Amino acid sequence: MATDVQGTCDPAFKAVRDGFAANFADGLELGASLSISIDGRNVVDLWGGWADGAMSRRWERDTLACVFSCTKGIVAVLALLLVEQGRLDLDAPVAAYWPEFAQAGKSHLPVRHLLTHEAGLPALSRQMPFGSLSDWDAMVTALAEQEPWWEPGSGHGYHGVTYGHLVGEVIRRVTGSTVRVALDEAIARPMDVDLMLGLPAEEEARTAEMVLGPMGGPTFFDHWQPDGLGPKSFRNPPDCSDVGYTNTRPFRAAEIPAANGFGTARALDRMYAMLAGRGTLDGVRHLSAGLVAEGGREHVRGQDLVMDLPTAFGLGFERTIPEWRFGPNANTYGHNGSGGSLGVVDPDARVSLGYVMNRMVWGPTRDDPRWPAIFDALYGAI
Repeated sequence: MATDVQGTCDPAFKAVRDGFAANFADGLELGASLSISIDGRNVVDLWGGWADGAMSRRWERDTLACVFSCTKGIVAVLALLLVEQGRLDLDAPVAAYWPEFAQAGKSHLPVRHLLTHEAGLPALSRQMPFGSLSDWDAMVTALAEQEPWWEPGSGHGYHGVTYGHLVGEVIRRVTGSTVRVALDEAIARPMDVDLMLGLPAEEEARTAEMVLGPMGGPTFFDHWQPDGLGPKSFRNPPDCSDVGYTNTRPFRAAEIPAANGFGTARALDRMYAMLAGRGTLDGVRHLSAGLVAEGGREHVRGQDLVMDLPTAFGLGFERTIPEWRFGPNANTYGHNGSGGSLGVVDPDARVSLGYVMNRMVWGPTRDDPRWPAIFDALYGAI
């Protein structure tokens, strides 16, 4: 279905606009926005389509959407900012900040392992009731009591649901405030980005409805064994994988730093433009170049103990690999969100990108079918 794409685009990147529009014409999109910067200069800022499944609300310039696991990249930046300020030591035990975490043999587990997905805590043994994902105290208490599923540091596995509460509780103990407030004070306001953790009630009117797209065949998680860590991680609490629930006020209002950040493509792009600038945005230094490099470099790579396929991680960021590409360059990193959203930085090309949508799609690989048209056009124009 064709749609009227709005926004601005540098003439040199017209092919990107065409690729973005083609995804609508090919029936891959409902509503979406795309923003790309090079050396901090915005060259693409586009949006189009519908903000709801009934096609009664147009996607506007300031439409917000839940970016799901893109939130993990935002939380990673927040953690790095605390490291920059000398308030957080990546190699200190988590228990130095969160004493209750020392239970079940975790007294020496370092903060770094939370960010690299090596902590062995992707799932909870205790069956949690529906709604627990929105109950901060219930989640952090269960995680403090949880015994690691593998020896921390001996392997890595995507902490798809628990990452936010693990890193978030450390942030909460360090700052003395909720992650919601810490994000607003350290990222949203200083960088002038439309990112928030948990959706204020007054923002409901401009927020897109998430819609489950047609699957059209097998998905990459069909190969999971029923008793494997994949199902254990993503189905407990049961509200983890309920797309309809993500449109409700209880989910939107909660603080879930692995999964319910809300923002625009422009906001994701701008945050990652700071990393593309080696820690500087609009002449203001937020992070040292060395810490940016440390955060984005490859810390772990190989068969993921949860996803049961290859993954690679920096400090809270997903790294591009041949099996799951964020464009053609080997050092690109950032984070995707469930169903297709994406925020990344290519430090070699000094490119940053934010992409936000509301039609959630999963296919046989973790690559999203809408990304290639965008990346091919972008790198063809550079």
